[in-house]
Amino acid sequence: MTRAPLVARRAEALLGRPVVSTAPVAGGDIATAHRLRLNDGTTALMKTLPHPPAGFFEAEARGLQWLREVEDGVPVAEVLAVDTDCIVVRWIEPGRATQEAASDFGVRLARTHAAGASAYGAVGSSDGAHTDGFIGRLPMPNRTAPTWAEFYATRRVLPYLKLARDRGAILEDDAAAVEGLVGRLGDLVPEEGPARLHGDLWNGNCLWGFDGQVHLIDPAAHGGHRETDLAMLALFGLPHLARTTAAYVETTPLADGWEERQSIHQIFPLLVHACMFGGGYGARAGAAARRFSGPGGTLAP
Repeated sequence: MTRAPLVARRAEALLGRPVVSTAPVAGGDIATAHRLRLNDGTTALMKTLPHPPAGFFEAEARGLQWLREVEDGVPVAEVLAVDTDCIVVRWIEPGRATQEAASDFGVRLARTHAAGASAYGAVGSSDGAHTDGFIGRLPMPNRTAPTWAEFYATRRVLPYLKLARDRGAILEDDAAAVEGLVGRLGDLVPEEGPARLHGDLWNGNCLWGFDGQVHLIDPAAHGGHRETDLAMLALFGLPHLARTTAAYVETTPLADGWEERQSIHQIFPLLVHACMFGGGYGARAGAAARRFSGPGGTLAP
């Protein structure tokens, strides 16, 4: 057994228990991760980041705990400790991605969404409560709004469109297409009560556990439109996605046209990726907006 002294001592100070061994874990592109074995047999994952943005790990812990509150919802990583520079969660033993687990995920995701939020942007149980979070390394504003259209426009699309422009990550024609869509969001997407969202729901944040269930990690949690989580799964892919969405819709039906509307919800993560990575993400955001450039905001031919 190996033991990285600095990692072990930091974990012991937070957990109040001896760490028997540590091992680096690959896969994260922001924080450094280690698997910990404690003297009582507990296995945990510790993520560290020197000099993170203020509130970075605290926001992650808050989102995990909020999602875990849902009875029979999607299993969520259990927070064991958190501090300004790190977070420790209970280890999730990896397993296989099966069709049965995908169907179970769809049912449980519907329950998590149905638990709701007090307002668009809210995180927590208090009426109107919100706390700004993070999406990747980027700050994520969560100030509440009375409608989803206003929230999505002013807290999700426009801040990252401005940042993408400032970083030269989107061409002006693509930015204009996104801006042209913003004012029509209320007509294009049916309004519903705020759902309890993971907020960064791509395959890398869905762990297929040895217990036959999908577990969620690394949320950008907030109250939002439930189609948003499903759209992000479709954007970046998930094993057996069709089984997941079928089980979801059977549990809690979605308004007609939800599959066509996915590109609207995908504009936000595409802009985030444009800000962080550049590449063709800005062009993809523009293309997604142009899909609804037909008369009255209909799908363009």
